[in-house]
Amino acid sequence: MSRDVDSPGGALKRAAPGFADIDWSMPWFAQVATRGVRWQQAALRSAADQLHEMNADAASAAVTTGRGKQLSFIPQDELPTGTAYEAHIAASGCVPTRHNLHDFFNALMWFQFPRVKAALSARGSAAVDVLGIGPTRGGTRDALTLFDENAVLFACADESLAAALHSFDWKTLFVDQRAAWGERCEVRCFGHALLEKLVTPYKACTAHAWIVDVPSAYFSWPRASRDAFLDETVARALLDTSGFSARMFAPLPVLGIPGWWRENEAPSFYDDVSVFRNGRRSRGTPDVKIPASKAGQAVAASAVSAGEGEESPDSTGQGDG
Repeated sequence: MSRDVDSPGGALKRAAPGFADIDWSMPWFAQVATRGVRWQQAALRSAADQLHEMNADAASAAVTTGRGKQLSFIPQDELPTGTAYEAHIAASGCVPTRHNLHDFFNALMWFQFPRVKAALSARGSAAVDVLGIGPTRGGTRDALTLFDENAVLFACADESLAAALHSFDWKTLFVDQRAAWGERCEVRCFGHALLEKLVTPYKACTAHAWIVDVPSAYFSWPRASRDAFLDETVARALLDTSGFSARMFAPLPVLGIPGWWRENEAPSFYDDVSVFRNGRRSRGTPDVKIPASKAGQAVAASAVSAGEGEESPDSTGQGDG
């Protein structure tokens, strides 16, 4: 008989696959570890306990959704038939939630970046209001889903580093300017499908990076202040940006981030062109010229051709869930 069955808690692990596999010491989970550990223990007990823990936090934090409704979490089967996921959240404040890692990380992001989640909810529900529910979601909803599922926030105070990301110049970004990480740039995970994939990380795991222009002083702020700045700045950009589309991201292989994976300490780690692709530069396209920075504004990455180092987010069958 397996160890999971014989050992204490083995039955719980079988009942909630994946939850026991989260390694909270990994850097991509650090931002949500305090709340996440508590929720994890509840999820290992039961789906009902998980929802209870989430709703207790929602009540005490007074988080609101895109149309000002108090956030809460409900079982997935309470989503009315024929109702769009985004529209239901906007109208009721209730987020349909399954007992799995995908929705677990989605809920955590409502507390980590509540304004960004609310902005995505507002724009998604507005798109449903205009287009309705049909076989075609439309470019805006597709881009919002991409952000929600697979985005990272690339906070940057150095235009040359943003330019390196735009132009697939991995050697500059990850090797030559390695000391800049934590001093002039850093990354926060946002996409909940991305976080789910990082429970079992693999070298080719690639995020869609949204570049956020930050002041130099940002890197001296406490983490909570930095996250609050990102939350407000990105939410404002998501609500104000016209022509929002999936072509407004830059691919970023997340295990290449300095300090995030032990193997990347060797420069040869980045020689794997199946992961660290040449992208636009291989086609002779000029590098993107980054506009002059303005502290507090989000800068969307330039157009990224399909398949150039990108990885589509997981398909969930749940709209923007």
